[in-house]
Amino acid sequence: MVGRALSDYCRSIGDQVYCYDHRGLDIGAPELVFETLKQDKPDVVVNCAAWTDVDGCELDHERAFRVNAQGPENLAQASRELNTRLVTISTDYVFDGEKEGFYTQRDQPRPLSVYGASKLEGEHRAHLAYARTIIVRTGFIFGPGGTNFLSTIVGRAHRGEKLKAIADAYGTPTYSHDLAVRLRELAELDLPGTFHVVNAGEGTSYEAFARAALNLAGYSSTNLESVATSSLKRPAPRPVNSRLRCLLSEAVGLTPLPFWKDSLRDFVALDSGSKLAARS
Repeated sequence: MVGRALSDYCRSIGDQVYCYDHRGLDIGAPELVFETLKQDKPDVVVNCAAWTDVDGCELDHERAFRVNAQGPENLAQASRELNTRLVTISTDYVFDGEKEGFYTQRDQPRPLSVYGASKLEGEHRAHLAYARTIIVRTGFIFGPGGTNFLSTIVGRAHRGEKLKAIADAYGTPTYSHDLAVRLRELAELDLPGTFHVVNAGEGTSYEAFARAALNLAGYSSTNLESVATSSLKRPAPRPVNSRLRCLLSEAVGLTPLPFWKDSLRDFVALDSGSKLAARS
C-alpha cells in the first residue's frame, strides 16, 4: 500500500522510480540487496517492505526478525557502501501503549509484541550500519490497495458484511498518499534521525474511525458492532494507545500533514469512485 502510494507520487513529480516487491527483491538477502542497488544506482532508497502480520510475527519469530530487522540492516549497509540516502519505515507498535498522551521521540520504546520488537531492532540495526539513515515511525495507515481494517471498512460495508471495530484502542490515522509525500520530503532534506509521521488531529479509535468512514461513504454505522480488545483473544498483544506526534518536523520546516478526517474524506471519495467505475 505505502509502496504503491510512494511510487505513484514520485512518478507524478518526475522521479525515476525502481519498484521491487518481495519476489523481486528479498531484503533479507544481503548480497542480492547490494547487487541490486549497485546495478540501479538510486539516489534514495525508501524501505516500504515489512512483515506486518502482527499475529503471524508472534508465531514466527525468525521470519519476523529476518524481514523487519535484518532487512533494514542489509539496506543500510548497501546504502552506506554506495553513498545512497536511506529512509526506512518503522511503526507505532514500538511503544507499549501505557502513556495517555502522544508518543514522541523523547519516549522510550518498549514493544509488547514480536512484531514491535523486530521493527525496533530494525531501527537500531539500520542506524548502527549507516548513520545517514532516516527512520519514519507511523501507524494506523489507510489508503488504496490496503488490506487492513481501516482501508477495507467501506468495501466491506458495500458488500453487506457484518462489521466489528475495536472501541478501546487508539492511534493517529495516516493516509498513504500523505505519508508518501512526507517520505519524499524527508529524503530530499537528507536529515538523519527519527521522525513520527501521521496525519494531524488528536487521533481516534478503530471504532470512531470506522464510523467516520461509513458516514462519509453514505452508509449507516448502526450495524457496526463495538468490541473490546480483550474479547478478540489474538496471539500478539497490541498497545492500547499508539498515538504519535513529531518533535522535529516543524523545526526542520515541514508543515503538519492534513487533518485525518479531511484525508479520510479524500480516500472515501477515491474508493467510492473506483467502485463506481468497476460497476460501470
